[in-house]
Amino acid sequence: MTMNSQLITSLNQSYASLYYYLHYPHQDSITHQAVRMLQHIDMQGDVTIGKLAELLSISHNTASEHVKRLLHNGYVVKERYSSDERKVFVRLTEKGRAALYMNTRLDESKLSDILERLSVEQREIIGEAFHLLAEEAKKCSSY
Repeated sequence: MTMNSQLITSLNQSYASLYYYLHYPHQDSITHQAVRMLQHIDMQGDVTIGKLAELLSISHNTASEHVKRLLHNGYVVKERYSSDERKVFVRLTEKGRAALYMNTRLDESKLSDILERLSVEQREIIGEAFHLLAEEAKKCSSY
C-alpha cells in the first residue's frame, strides 16, 4: 500500500467517523438524491432542471420528478428568468436551506465541545487542513 493510499484510507475512515458521531439527528424524511439536488442548487446558485439532470447524471424526466417532490415539500421554488420567460430555474427556500444544513453539516454544539478541549495550535491545524482540503476538492470537481 502506497503512502497516498494509506492516507486516503485514513481520511475516509476519519470522515466516516466524523459524520457518524457529529451529524445532526435526522428530522426530515429526505432522500440522499434530494439532498444532492439541494447541494447543487446551493453551490451552483439558481439552476435549471436540465442543469440538475446534467450535474446528477440523470434524465431530465427523473430530475423533474425529484424537483416536483422538493416543490411539494417546500424545499425549493421554481421561477422564470426575467430575460427569457421560457427558462425556469430552481431556487432553495429557507426550509430547503434548513433541511440541507441539517443533512450535510456537523453539529456545531458537538464541534464546539471538541474544539474547547483542543489547544489553539491544534484548532489552527484542523482549520487550515480542512480549508486546504476543501480548496483542492473544488479543483477536482467537474461542477
